[in-house]
Amino acid sequence: MVTEVRGFTDLQKEQYFRKRFTDDTIISHIKSVRSLYIMSHIPVFCWILSTVIQKLLEQTEKPELPQTLTQIDQEMVLSLGKLAFEQLQKGNLIFYESDLSECGLDAAAASVYSGVFTQVFREEPGLYQDKVYCFIHLSVQEFLAALHVHQTFFSSGHNLLSPSHSSESPESEAAFYCSAVDQALQSPNGHLDLFLRFLLGLSLPTNQKLLQGLLTQTRSNQTDQETVKYIKQKLNEKGLSAERSLNLLHCLNELNDHSLVEEIQEYVRKGTFSSIKSPAQWSAVSFLLLSSDSDLEEFDLRKYGASETALLGLLPVVKASTKALLIGCGLSPHCCGPLASVLSSSSLTHLDLSNNNLQDSGVELLCDGLKSAPCRLETLRLSGCLVSQRGGAALASALSSAHSHLTKLDLSYNHPGPSAELLTALRDDPRCPLDSLRSAPGSVGLWSMVGPGLGLWSGLNWTCVFQFGSCWRTVDGPRFEEV
Repeated sequence: MVTEVRGFTDLQKEQYFRKRFTDDTIISHIKSVRSLYIMSHIPVFCWILSTVIQKLLEQTEKPELPQTLTQIDQEMVLSLGKLAFEQLQKGNLIFYESDLSECGLDAAAASVYSGVFTQVFREEPGLYQDKVYCFIHLSVQEFLAALHVHQTFFSSGHNLLSPSHSSESPESEAAFYCSAVDQALQSPNGHLDLFLRFLLGLSLPTNQKLLQGLLTQTRSNQTDQETVKYIKQKLNEKGLSAERSLNLLHCLNELNDHSLVEEIQEYVRKGTFSSIKSPAQWSAVSFLLLSSDSDLEEFDLRKYGASETALLGLLPVVKASTKALLIGCGLSPHCCGPLASVLSSSSLTHLDLSNNNLQDSGVELLCDGLKSAPCRLETLRLSGCLVSQRGGAALASALSSAHSHLTKLDLSYNHPGPSAELLTALRDDPRCPLDSLRSAPGSVGLWSMVGPGLGLWSGLNWTCVFQFGSCWRTVDGPRFEEV
């Protein structure tokens, strides 16, 4: 079973902080640091952030307020780091008393020390015969794991992220951080993403200062530069998912390198999106949009760049939107797999893919997302997407799924053939949510490919669809119409 916990809305975040602080400048600061403000949808993170700021206010008249995630966690117990890291590697969020013992921890004894253990750690009664434990939030486990890996490397030369590595032949600091980047990128579900951000953040002296007594002090400007360079190289590699790219942008932020984002800000300010070419640059656009106050209720890809490269780089923005307009953007079946993944993990309710070269193979990939239980899509527009019998049948199968929420489907300017009857039957079926189906013109007749970018339907209704780059022209009967 999968449960999604929404957490605080923006209004609830502000209400929470106003209960803790009367000074508007503190609240404005929290809002201005978008990575912290976004994380504040987690209630326990609001508590951690407020506690840290409160202590800073008590210690000095002009406190330096935290700017990154790493600066939030100031006091952690280093002895929990080994447990946190070993269980994170295994993907475990819940562990037993025997796991604690293997790491030299005694739950009963540790719980009497100033309440730190009980605040960080929580005992879960009733679900199992044996007592089980978990950290009060995954970010606490990820931070402690990063602290342990960092401390082990700089105290013994042993890189825990490379089990085969020997401390007798220690690798450079830059190689250590680059191996951490590689490990996080190889993670199939991103379970090392936040761990990596914490680990890189611990390399900065400003953060090491906060953990004096726990952390070995290190500093190398060259190491930072080499790590930043390596991350930027990874950002431009083909096949990197939008989520991993976005996390690498957050990693650059933890290292206080804003060069890529500032470069993109200049393009955005001038409105010259056509100058943006590389995957890394599109990831930076995505980072900017998600970190700003921009209204993401409706996302129109054509405002930024009508291309497949732009879409793949901006998928996190599509995921955060309710309505996505991807009309006439030169999209191919290649982009449909990533889009299906978005449908399986977002609150997107309206998707318009009209006038793209998706074909049956692309529609079949989209249907994988439509069939998934988390999919909340209600409106899907596929007008002029070169869909024929096979694609129509795949849609009919997806809509007959018990998980389907689709109420509106536009298949006009396609030739679904006999599968149109299957879709019509679903529309008339009271057990299916589909109540609006558009399949004409172009639903009756013969389909043939006349040449690259040009399709022809002939029959009772005929339509020619010409594609020149990202611009579509339709000929409907004797009329010419731009769509």
